[in-house]
Amino acid sequence: MSLRRITATDAIARLAEFDAIVDARSQSEHAEDHLPGALNWPSLDDEQRRIVGTEYKQVSPFAARKRGAALVARNIADHLERHVQALPREWRPLVYCWRGGQRSGALATVLDQIGFTVHVLEGGYREFRRAVIQELETLPAAVDLRAVCGRTGSGKSRLLQALREVGTQVLDLEALACHRGSVLGPLPGVPQPSQKAFETALWQALRGFDRARPVYAEGESRTIGRLRVPEALLQRLRAAPVLHLEMPLEARVALLVEDYAHFVTDTESFCERLAALRELRGATVVERWQAAARAGRNVEVVRELLAEHYDPIYLRSMQRNFAGFASALPLQVADGSPAVLTAAARRLHDAG
Repeated sequence: MSLRRITATDAIARLAEFDAIVDARSQSEHAEDHLPGALNWPSLDDEQRRIVGTEYKQVSPFAARKRGAALVARNIADHLERHVQALPREWRPLVYCWRGGQRSGALATVLDQIGFTVHVLEGGYREFRRAVIQELETLPAAVDLRAVCGRTGSGKSRLLQALREVGTQVLDLEALACHRGSVLGPLPGVPQPSQKAFETALWQALRGFDRARPVYAEGESRTIGRLRVPEALLQRLRAAPVLHLEMPLEARVALLVEDYAHFVTDTESFCERLAALRELRGATVVERWQAAARAGRNVEVVRELLAEHYDPIYLRSMQRNFAGFASALPLQVADGSPAVLTAAARRLHDAG
């Protein structure tokens, strides 16, 4: 038997053909980013990599290789016991590590000797990553993007969800970034992915769209939380036709109070987020908002945030960054209720 080596380009084109994609890197490498759907079977875990690396530098490469070989052998035996015993002979995995070298090679060799049809990704994750970066430069131009713009609290994320539910294609950047995109945006208890994982998720989403149908995405800034939107996608979105979602102020206040209900029960977190606005709004204004929040007047704070901070910034940003904003298609909704937004989504879907 001989291992079948496959380039990143061929592997990407054939991902659906494999019964499993196996990442032989350590847990932290896998957590930072990995091929879509990859299982993590580390040949060396994080602590073992540290031990072997230290021995390589402080003792000798030969001693480190002996130590590493013993650890890899034990780990592969554990993976075979835990994951492989019930698999049929027809099981066809794609195995990779960082560069397609020793870690994936050791695991793939054992699987191959058992009798499985094993492919190894040439160049490993590093070559996959290069392919993702390259395709993120070209994929946005092939997608019929429509930018959904609207003042803070106008229900853009809810509209995208409603559009998806009625069968419209949606690129939900904030969902992929695990962040709502404003100073209040971090999701409680949900960390943002790494930049690499965010870009892989974007790449996977863009590749999956039907290019003959429109794709709706929220008009975003360059960053969502701590993550950067790839430049080619950002520029494509800013050049796209604009749908301007409009909602009355009081309905927007109600929507934000509902969406950020966790700040009602955690006032100090709310005040901490408001503190980030000191440089823009001044200490006096921010301290007034914080005092009102601590007094339970959250609705008042949200209303002032919209009127005095978010709305003026929004209008300047849209006019400066979105070429189609002046000729945007208006979409007026009374509130952010599911019934209202679903009806609006159906109208957009039917209009194509």
